[in-house]
Amino acid sequence: MDRLPHEKGFHVSWDQIHRDSRALAWRLQGHGPEDGEWRAVVAITRGGMAPAMIIARELNIRLVDTISVKSYDNQTQSAPRVIKFPDMDVMGDGTGVLIIDDLVDTGRTLEVVRAHLPKAHVATVYAKPKGKPMVDSYITEVSQDTWIFFPWDMALQYVEPYRGTH
Repeated sequence: MDRLPHEKGFHVSWDQIHRDSRALAWRLQGHGPEDGEWRAVVAITRGGMAPAMIIARELNIRLVDTISVKSYDNQTQSAPRVIKFPDMDVMGDGTGVLIIDDLVDTGRTLEVVRAHLPKAHVATVYAKPKGKPMVDSYITEVSQDTWIFFPWDMALQYVEPYRGTH
């Protein structure tokens, strides 16, 4: 019997993403280039927005922006390209900037982002082996074939018990 997608899945609750994002903030605290401080956070939309908000709050960073990278047209993967930049006059080469995403998978998105902000510090909450070399900091590694179900992609619903009804 083939495995269903959810059987190799890692389900992340809102509580878990909050705890893991706070753990990432704790790891980043005091490691910025300006007397240990970071000057800005750039969230990779859309998955990086919730972790970036939590990290910005925990590290008291007020300058928060986004970068949007598109790598899918409908369900066909294409070369990733930036479709919305942060304020590059403010971000410069990325020195003192934290780039935050929920997950690095293959690292292709981060390659594109790093090309525009080469001196930024890239941090993700979760990392898969192929993308790990593109990340400076992360909290949890998962296998390449694990599908992560984030809370913003899920809805609660009733599930039948494995062994019939009671």
